[in-house]
Amino acid sequence: MIIKKAGYHGLYFPDLGITLDGYHPEADFSFVSHAHADHMPRNKNTKAYATPATLELMDRRGFKGEKFKIQFHESIATEQFRATLYPAGHILGSAMIYIETDEESILYTGDFKTPPSPASEGFEAPDQADLLITEATFGLPIYRWKPMEELIQEIQDFAISSLDEGYTPIFLGYNLGKAQEIMHILAPLGFPMMIHGAGYKLCDVYEKYGVDLGNYSAYDRENCEGNILITPSSALSKGFASNLSKTKVAYCSGWASNESRRTQLTADKLIPLSDHLDFFELISFCKQLSPKHVYVTHTPNPDVVQHYLTNEGISSSFLNVEYDSED
Repeated sequence: MIIKKAGYHGLYFPDLGITLDGYHPEADFSFVSHAHADHMPRNKNTKAYATPATLELMDRRGFKGEKFKIQFHESIATEQFRATLYPAGHILGSAMIYIETDEESILYTGDFKTPPSPASEGFEAPDQADLLITEATFGLPIYRWKPMEELIQEIQDFAISSLDEGYTPIFLGYNLGKAQEIMHILAPLGFPMMIHGAGYKLCDVYEKYGVDLGNYSAYDRENCEGNILITPSSALSKGFASNLSKTKVAYCSGWASNESRRTQLTADKLIPLSDHLDFFELISFCKQLSPKHVYVTHTPNPDVVQHYLTNEGISSSFLNVEYDSED
């Protein structure tokens, strides 16, 4: 199977006439795994096939191409292939793309997480694939996540204790996915929340698909004191909540496993809440799928993943596409 780069870091399959998370002028179908900017095609001529939630989020984020809805477990069939979407557990609408041809089957994970984010549609995969194209964002054995129950407790405890002590808690997480996951975790507490404006415009899509985000409004600098605030870390350097004298900051990311992030972001609390699977879940998933070959993408550390896969008797190689480390 010939695989080429397409766009920013998508893939093009010329034999099938499809792209995955990319654009190519000769592709008849462009399947999009989810609405994060590094996976969303940027060409206005793209014919994007994705879940309804992903297409709505793409629309909010400026996508100008044609949009075609595919529900989870629904298939599109041509003479060359049959494509089916499976829930990826990464963010709302995120899908793994399963391609079946007469010769072989291919599973493209996009970004995925198992166990899934509680603000997603869950996680489900086919029983087997001949070729697995998988991200390995956290491709080192230092990355092993805590159980979700513990992370939820840490997030809720940080909010409660900060407010009890007279501080305004600020949770750092990017505007699509992580912000809404944090809000969903905090929703049962009933406290008022304010979210960065770029994230606010995406929240109603989550609510439309049944994700409870609690009592929230758009960030208002003059009235934000005493609310729980959610914002990407980049906004802090641009004056976000700089008018408040008493704040406490929690950085929520898989990268929070690295203690160095505390000083880089002047964070009071590091909470390793990731929307990617950890290293050990990645290796386990590869074993479960029993592929003939694994293509490893989206990682700065392909050699480590390949070493572990070799020890499990699984053939693998690095498929070089652009890497974005944001989580």
